[in-house]
Formats: sequence, structure tokens, C-alpha cells
Amino acid sequence: MLKLFIGNKNYSSWSMRPWVLLRQAGIAFEEDVVRFDSFDADSNFKKTMSGVSPTAKVPVLVDEEMAIWDTLAIAEYLAEQYPAKQLWPQDKAARARARSICAEMHSGFTGLRSDCPINIEASLPEVGALLWRDKPAVRNDVLRLVQMWSGLLAEYGGPMLFGQFSIADAFFAPVCTRLKTYALPLPQPIADYVQRVHELPGVAAWISGALAEKDFLDFEEPYRLKR
Repeated sequence: MLKLFIGNKNYSSWSMRPWVLLRQAGIAFEEDVVRFDSFDADSNFKKTMSGVSPTAKVPVLVDEEMAIWDTLAIAEYLAEQYPAKQLWPQDKAARARARSICAEMHSGFTGLRSDCPINIEASLPEVGALLWRDKPAVRNDVLRLVQMWSGLLAEYGGPMLFGQFSIADAFFAPVCTRLKTYALPLPQPIADYVQRVHELPGVAAWISGALAEKDFLDFEEPYRLKR
């Protein structure tokens, strides 16, 4: 059986993407949670993950003796291994577009990532209001998301970005949780999409796991001193 190594569900956006993809697509896998203690070389996390992949990071998908690291590589591997699941859109143009926006997510949106770290358990609307006021990079990233998602939902008719659930929705699921945690302003059609993503069984299961962890890691918490 496939094994997916992940970090804390409350804090690990990169882990969330392949986990949601596997769960939502109905692909059987075993999860191995390696909780963050620190990212120092002598931390339990780094010692454990260094025995799994050369990057010593999560997520890592292990298939028999083969390890696949990096979220985008994992998604591509799953699409190849399970073609019947149609994880990418079937239309060539749509598929190319889906790959483009996933690559954009993979390397971009640095303002949103830096200033709005994923924190599923938290509710930080007051922080979000200050970030929206003071951080142009956050506003620009959200405006790009609104432009992107609005165009795709209009073109493909929803309910997901390319009609049915795909890798693209899994890639943006952590972004949807950030938008909710920080209550960033969204037009209603985009807020509706964010809610639909939260209601996907795979996403709902991840969120349930995040809420059950009860961990508080100060190095992952720039805005709170405690839960």
C-alpha cells in the first residue's frame, strides 16, 4: 500500500495537498504523521525524514521501495499510476491550464504564504484585517486568486475549478483554509467556492484531523501566544 509521510495537519499546507488528493480520489494509502518539533538538524522531525527522502521534508509518498517527494511530483505520479481517477482534466487545453495554475501555486503567492501561514484551528479575522490594510503583497495575491478562480469557474461551470474535482482543487485547498482563517475579503462567488472546497469529504477529513491534534507550536504561530 502507498504510504504518505506528512507533518502536523494544522500547520503543514504542503502535506495537505497530496493527502486531500488521495483521500478525495479514493486511493488507498497509509499516513505516517511526523510531527514538527523543530527544523533543526538534530530534531526528531529532521532525523526521521532524512531516512525517508534526501530533502528531509514532508510530504513524501512511498510506493514499495520508491520515495517521491515534492507535492507536484507526487500529484503527477498519482495521475500516471491511476489514470482512471482522472486527476487532471481530460481536455488537453484544460489540463495544460490546470498544470499552469498548480505550478503558479507551487512557486508563487509568496505574500499570502509568508504573512498568512496556514493555521486551520485558529480564527484570526483581526489579523487578516491588518494584513489586508498593510500588506500589498497579500492584497495582490488574493486579487490574483479571485481573477484566476472567477475565470475558471465561469469557463468550466463549477462546482470545482475545472468542473469536477482535480489536482488543481487539491493544490488550492490550503489557500482556501488561509482565506477562512484570516477572513480575507472575497466576492461572493469566490467565497462560495472556498466553502465548497471546505465541504469536500477529503478536505473535511483533513480539517477534522487538524482540529484533533491539540498541538501548539510557537515557531508556527506568529500571531498567538497560546491556543
